[in-house]
Amino acid sequence: MFEAVEELLVEHAALEERLADPSVHADQANARKLAKRYAELTPITRTYRAWRQAGEDIEAAREFAAEDPDFIAEAKAAEKRQEELTEELRLLLVPRDPNDDKDVILEVKAGEGGEESALFAGDLLRMYLRYAERVGWKTEIIDANESDLGGYKDVSVAVKTKGMTEPGQGVWARLKYEGGVHRVQRVPATESQGRIHTSAAGVLVTPEAEEVEVEIHANDLRIDVYRSSGPGGQSVNTTDSAVRITHLPTGIVASCQNEKSQLQNKESAMRILRSRLLAAAVEAAEQEASDARRSQVRTVDRSERIRTYNFPENRISDHRTGFKAYNLDQVLDGDLAALIQSAVDADAAAKLAAAQEQ
Repeated sequence: MFEAVEELLVEHAALEERLADPSVHADQANARKLAKRYAELTPITRTYRAWRQAGEDIEAAREFAAEDPDFIAEAKAAEKRQEELTEELRLLLVPRDPNDDKDVILEVKAGEGGEESALFAGDLLRMYLRYAERVGWKTEIIDANESDLGGYKDVSVAVKTKGMTEPGQGVWARLKYEGGVHRVQRVPATESQGRIHTSAAGVLVTPEAEEVEVEIHANDLRIDVYRSSGPGGQSVNTTDSAVRITHLPTGIVASCQNEKSQLQNKESAMRILRSRLLAAAVEAAEQEASDARRSQVRTVDRSERIRTYNFPENRISDHRTGFKAYNLDQVLDGDLAALIQSAVDADAAAKLAAAQEQ
């Protein structure tokens, strides 16, 4: 492990030297690529230096302990610190998801439960918008199909960072664990007898793809236009501005009706389509590698029920990590940090265990 770290330190120093050269920044795309790699290696370099310093502290404390027993406790503290840094290094060396720094398209769809499910989908959308606001991300609703009571049958939102982020803090790195079925237990607004109902909404999170990442041929697309409609089916537009794009080789469909312009709706639908195609390619690769990655937090099966929101008990439960808390009201107001961190930690532990088995 430490031989690999030494090689990364050499690479980190070389990158630092290159980034200090003004001529490198003439090519902005290359400069960003180098800066991204430098940022990835910096935590490893910092942790390794602290690990090495802890080793020097151990030696010095043991030396002094021969004459002064008070240094024995200092030596033990340094040993404990070095053990913690060793584990931290192991985690940092686990291969990262190459999409971690990407922005995402997050979709929320009502499921079983009719209007109550649509209202819950609206609650989930607000939760993600509030979380994005808390961490300083930008959001943009790309497409929305509202229900009669003000919820959402389905809604798509783009979530973006505002510039460079620390490794592991990108939008995909944090939100990729949200994909799956979210179950709610509460008394619906439509329930007159006060009975608790269970319904669900689905969340799909895909890394937003750049045009160069996904090759789409015009001949592989079927583009249909139609009139937008709102709650109750009443006409919203009098022109055929809504767009539905079908990728014929895969059958993947993306649609948008939010904008008044057919061209704008087409562009938004293409953004969603590119992200779904990229996600499909990533999932196919993950499926092929599933035997080597037996313990995963986020499974390929998006139908997996991942979380339950119990309103009577103000309880939130994540069924993948075992996380449970009684602050549902705060979670729905965007306080997702602890929930997401439980998934990040479980995923890292699973990857570390798999790496150690190899």
